[in-house]
Amino acid sequence: MTATTHDELLALVSFNADGLVPAIAQQHDTGEVLMMAWMNRDAIAETLGTGRICYYSRSRAGLWRKGETSGQVQHLKELRVDCDGDTLLLLVDQEGVACHTGRRSCFYRAVRDGGVTTILDVESPPERLYGPRDPQ
Repeated sequence: MTATTHDELLALVSFNADGLVPAIAQQHDTGEVLMMAWMNRDAIAETLGTGRICYYSRSRAGLWRKGETSGQVQHLKELRVDCDGDTLLLLVDQEGVACHTGRRSCFYRAVRDGGVTTILDVESPPERLYGPRDPQ
């Protein structure tokens, strides 16, 4: 992507007061919605430059390269901006699971038959992805 195209894209994005924009990750070939996270200018620039999805982690207050700990990487196929410029859609190729709970998608709960039910099983235990949790 050229610097001009990069600037053209960023001009379309309406960042919130914290300099962030929500980004929805969707599996490019199946349409499966995988997750939602935040991006800032640097995360967008890195994603476009490398082809590997980079988000902004509000809890860590810094860039978060999807899969840097778990190995569950997302590769960018296409980046789309919605009509208002306030949400991004990332068409990705997801390696493994997308959710930190070990499920393919973060959207694993649904309201059905008057209650909330879990609709996706754990595919990869979180301790295998991230190591044992500190019991604190």
